[in-house]
Amino acid sequence: MNLGNIIITGGASGLGAATVKAVARHGGKPMVIDRKPPAAGVAYECADLADTEAVDAAVRRLAEQAGGVVNGLFTAGGTDACGKLGDVAVKDWERVVHVNLLGTVAVIRSALPYLKASSGRIVTCASTLGIKAVSDATAYCASKFGVVGFSRALAAELAGEIGVTMLIPGGMHTAFFDGRDEQYKPPPDAKLNDPENVAETVVFALTQPPGCEVRELVVCASTESSWP
Repeated sequence: MNLGNIIITGGASGLGAATVKAVARHGGKPMVIDRKPPAAGVAYECADLADTEAVDAAVRRLAEQAGGVVNGLFTAGGTDACGKLGDVAVKDWERVVHVNLLGTVAVIRSALPYLKASSGRIVTCASTLGIKAVSDATAYCASKFGVVGFSRALAAELAGEIGVTMLIPGGMHTAFFDGRDEQYKPPPDAKLNDPENVAETVVFALTQPPGCEVRELVVCASTESSWP
């Protein structure tokens, strides 16, 4: 199945950037929404996922660049704010939910008309911390548990129109952990996944034949501590 035009949020780094490469490698056209520009030559619109109006405008501009055709969407963009609930600044805590959950909803809502027209596919990005809660991660867990519930409801709502897959990735070797206090970084001996391997599973979900759905994918290192 031809990938076609795929919008990827957070495509400038981490899993998003790896998926940009994977989509291109498999013959598709990646189109990125991020606050920072992706690799040279990739279609790009700058938007903060916490800004619903900016996200909507970015989706429309990318769709126009693609001749009105959007075949798929991957919501890789995300953020975190580690710490005890009482220690994390209110705005920082709320931003995690705005970006991870409401940003996911915003970009999907804006892309729906194009995806319905193409009978396209959506891959949402949850987390193993969307199915297992840990201390000092109330914002992240709340946002990713929300993505899990949203994705499952969306799959039921769009059944037969748009394919919906929820990706649940474990920890990966990306810059996501940079800038954290040492206590919130993976230990030196942590077994993390290569984001390029996880990106291949996104492509797998996006290229299923019509009528075949991969509803949920848990992709993690074999010794991932947050799974099961």
